[in-house]
Amino acid sequence: MVYRRGYAGPSLVILLFELPFGYYTLPYCVPQEGEKHISENLGELLMGDRIENSPFKFHMNVNESSIFLCTTPKLNSATVNMLKQRITDLYQVNIMLDNLPAIRYVKAGDYRLQTTGFPVGYQEEDGRQQHFIINHLRFTVLIHEYQDTGSGAAMSTEDGMSVLDSGGSGSGFQVVGFEVTPCSIRHTKQSISNLQMYDKISPPVDCDQASQQPVQEGEQITFSYDVSFVKSDIRWPSRWDAYLRMEGARVHWFSILNSLMVIAILAGIVFLIFLRTVRRDLTKYEELDKEAQAQMSEELSGWKLVVGDVFRAPEHADLLSIMVGNGVQIAGMAVATIFFAALGFMSPAARGMLLSGMILLYLVLGILAGYVAVRLWRTLQGNIDPTGWRSVTWRVACFFPGIAFAILTILNSLLRASKSTGALPISLYFVLLALWFCISVPLTLLGGFFGARAEHIQYPVRTNQIPREIPQRKYPSWLLVLGAGTLPFGTLFIELFFIMSSIWLGRVYYVFGFLLVVLVLLVIVCAEVSVVLTYMHLCVEDWRWWWKAFFASGSVGIYVLIYAINYLVFDLPSLSGPVSTALYIGYSLLMVLAIILATGTIGFLASFWFVYYLFSAVKID
Repeated sequence: MVYRRGYAGPSLVILLFELPFGYYTLPYCVPQEGEKHISENLGELLMGDRIENSPFKFHMNVNESSIFLCTTPKLNSATVNMLKQRITDLYQVNIMLDNLPAIRYVKAGDYRLQTTGFPVGYQEEDGRQQHFIINHLRFTVLIHEYQDTGSGAAMSTEDGMSVLDSGGSGSGFQVVGFEVTPCSIRHTKQSISNLQMYDKISPPVDCDQASQQPVQEGEQITFSYDVSFVKSDIRWPSRWDAYLRMEGARVHWFSILNSLMVIAILAGIVFLIFLRTVRRDLTKYEELDKEAQAQMSEELSGWKLVVGDVFRAPEHADLLSIMVGNGVQIAGMAVATIFFAALGFMSPAARGMLLSGMILLYLVLGILAGYVAVRLWRTLQGNIDPTGWRSVTWRVACFFPGIAFAILTILNSLLRASKSTGALPISLYFVLLALWFCISVPLTLLGGFFGARAEHIQYPVRTNQIPREIPQRKYPSWLLVLGAGTLPFGTLFIELFFIMSSIWLGRVYYVFGFLLVVLVLLVIVCAEVSVVLTYMHLCVEDWRWWWKAFFASGSVGIYVLIYAINYLVFDLPSLSGPVSTALYIGYSLLMVLAIILATGTIGFLASFWFVYYLFSAVKID
């Protein structure tokens, strides 16, 4: 076997809930071949990932210690201030080898915590607020030895080492783990004098005995590293298990399962009672002949009295149709994405694949959004305007994407002003616009065309010309609608914590099978809550149920927003600067809007089906 020298490429200097910056914006050592950027996919670019090569070079299965990299020029005041700010803000360096992020283990009492990357530095609270930089890294590469089949194939990796076969049979090695232990060392001038890059430092570096490297004006920082290879029984398909393993997972699983069971049982009981009540009312009503129904019309109360108004078109019917169309598109994207992820099609090794898949599915589902929105609009309007569907379809194609693009533009302007790598390049803006207007808009228009040609839904009862007066109520009906969102929120709030931690704290989230179960339960609970609220409003002779059915389940987004604010205050206490806060708030608002549209659409469609079924069973002229 012939082993080619490979390198591990640090991606970027970043604290995942802070602004990302390029690795070489800090005074780190530059590779001999110069800086090189690895091409990223659409998902990586949108997430702000910028992958660069690094000066660390490893020989396969060759242990090396005290390797000298470089010594920086004397630090000036601007560089010192920047380093101190990055250390104070807890910035991390993410580094990868063979597509595996480096794992760092930290002891916290009796626990051994696992995180990725290593900090830029640290500070000691000794009254002087002394800052120290991490300038020596001890790498541990876990390798698995395998027997070659003699096929003469070459194994290459994307970011790190390549194992080349010389043509004969034998054994080879696969990288199955990557760990890093950082430390701060103040090298002496005698030990590094006349050294070139990759020379060995003498005497060897000892992190436990050496003094720390302070960040001070006029100081010169020497960077070095060790690398050791350890044979492991971990096989290639299992090398991501260390990243996907959750500490204390059993407690979290039992807590989530308990919450889901309580919510599902409660919602099921409410729904069963509700079905029995409706069936009893229908049975009594259908046992009477038409004359008896007419004689009892003055004595009847509740939903039977609004039969002539229940299908009266709501206010802002166009907007309701547009929001339902966008909600169908978002909900379909979420279900399809989580389903494919649960089947294992979106591995964490494929960086950016999840976000890229979500965007692709959203674009394709534009045809469904146009169809549902136009058909609902024609149903609400009574098909009085056969040409207005074009305007509705265009607004469907531009409503949520337009809001998302506006938020993205504002946040990108802030990132660009801060010189962050999270800022999208101009070329990507044209790519997103091309995807929007060349794929999403045409598919939405095509769906609207099919919706306009499809027969609109015929109501089972006629609508009176004069609206029925709605009785006064002791409390606002919207208060009940807003309170209804607590039940769907109870279904997802524990899972929401893990998702937020994955996004903003860099933790790997990969329990998509369980997330799919949570999503299914959320759909059921949203439908049940909206149907129950609709029935309650009809029972008090309130026939304006359309928007209330939408927001009965869609109000869960308000509680998600409150949770996001709570997460910002209590779980991200070190978030610094208005730009970082604006970034968090902007993405949170976009997430909340998507949740409102998706859950509101689920509740509205369930209520529409229920009202249609309920009044279809009423025999009345």
